[in-house]
Amino acid sequence: QEEEGKETEPGWSPALPGEANPASVVCTLPLASLRLYPAASMRRIAVIGLGYVGLAVARAFARRFPGTLGFDRDAARVAGLRSGVDPTGALTEAGALAGLRLSSAPRDLAEHDFFVIAVPTPIDAAQQPDLSALEEAATTVGRALRPGAVVVLESTVYPGLSEEWLGPRLERAAGLVRGRDFTLGYSPERINPGDLAHGFEQVKKVIAAEDERTLDVLEACYGAVVEAGIHRAPSIRVAEAAKVLENVQRDLNVALMNELARICARLGLDTNDVLATAATKWNFLPFRPGLVGGHCIGVDPYYLAAKAQALGVEPRMILAGRAVNDGMSAFVAESVLARLESVLGSARGARLGVLGIAFKPDVADLRNSRVPDVLAALRAAGVELVVHDPRVDPGLAARLHGLELVPAAALTGLDALFLAVPHRGLAELALAHLGERTRLLFDLSGAVERARIPTGVTLWRL
Repeated sequence: QEEEGKETEPGWSPALPGEANPASVVCTLPLASLRLYPAASMRRIAVIGLGYVGLAVARAFARRFPGTLGFDRDAARVAGLRSGVDPTGALTEAGALAGLRLSSAPRDLAEHDFFVIAVPTPIDAAQQPDLSALEEAATTVGRALRPGAVVVLESTVYPGLSEEWLGPRLERAAGLVRGRDFTLGYSPERINPGDLAHGFEQVKKVIAAEDERTLDVLEACYGAVVEAGIHRAPSIRVAEAAKVLENVQRDLNVALMNELARICARLGLDTNDVLATAATKWNFLPFRPGLVGGHCIGVDPYYLAAKAQALGVEPRMILAGRAVNDGMSAFVAESVLARLESVLGSARGARLGVLGIAFKPDVADLRNSRVPDVLAALRAAGVELVVHDPRVDPGLAARLHGLELVPAAALTGLDALFLAVPHRGLAELALAHLGERTRLLFDLSGAVERARIPTGVTLWRL
């Protein structure tokens, strides 16, 4: 047959994944578009979104498939990566971007046929899903789609979003039909910033797709780079639900520990002592209290809650856990102020050294950290803050929260120390400053052993 001067041949049609007799199906697409499911090495991979998730995914693919494209709409972000600058601190080794092409020009996506979308899915002021970044990504990728392409979403979403929300937007932007001209997959991210033992390649990869042949493509591509193995989920909705459940479960367990910490504070008990004693039982789960920030645990439960409410199910436990954890910044601030008053006589004018403000230890990412919320309340009460974080970019701290970061040498004349985020070395730094004038230590996560606290120094921890 001839169609626009291009040869065609019989073969499978993507619109007929369950057809029993493939030889009877005549594909009317051009021959060049018929190679719908080549081996992974024949796929041209593009990763959309170069945040802490997308960058890790793109780097992993580029090591196995040189020429992989990393795309981000933020030209400054791309320029910074090309210069080896990454505010999140992910580029720590030489040749970190080897084999990876970088671009902020949408036209560069057109030559690819395996698209991985890894953009932020935050919440808005009303704690509802904010899909604006995903909407823009869908439009950008949709305009680049060609017959035979596969689009894989890695962002955390509610069950059903990929097929019910993302698919139609890709179709409109592309002028193509999903299931016939291109197909969808879902592979939820499991990136844990700052965790060297559980990198992209070392964590089992969940994959799901709208048909078995697309699932085979995902397994070939991801299986070539993920050493820990692949888990084929039975459907995209199952994979979406499993991913959000992972974070909801952790959020609820931390909420229980935070509620326990508040009870222990009223009882005059040390929460660490209670947890250490309970942990002597073989099946006790070792969760700890703390501020819940970051991009996953403090955000993703609202996605499942929103979907549940849309279905007429009231997610009481999920929202109760969120309420407990969202209230911990105020509780910590109130506790610090009360202890400053009782030990120093007054919180106003007290000089407080603050160690660590990132959202978790040993990462440079300040976004979604809850420590600045605590510091804002302390500053409003008249506490003088001297803030040190060796990992966070000082410019970012100033822009986002109006915080001036100082070097360790500037931690002088302190009345108290607040070890908020124990990056490596900060616990020892705190101990070195205790004594004489500095008679009060706030150790938020219990990073310092109580036996090491000098005599005459008061310790507070959750």
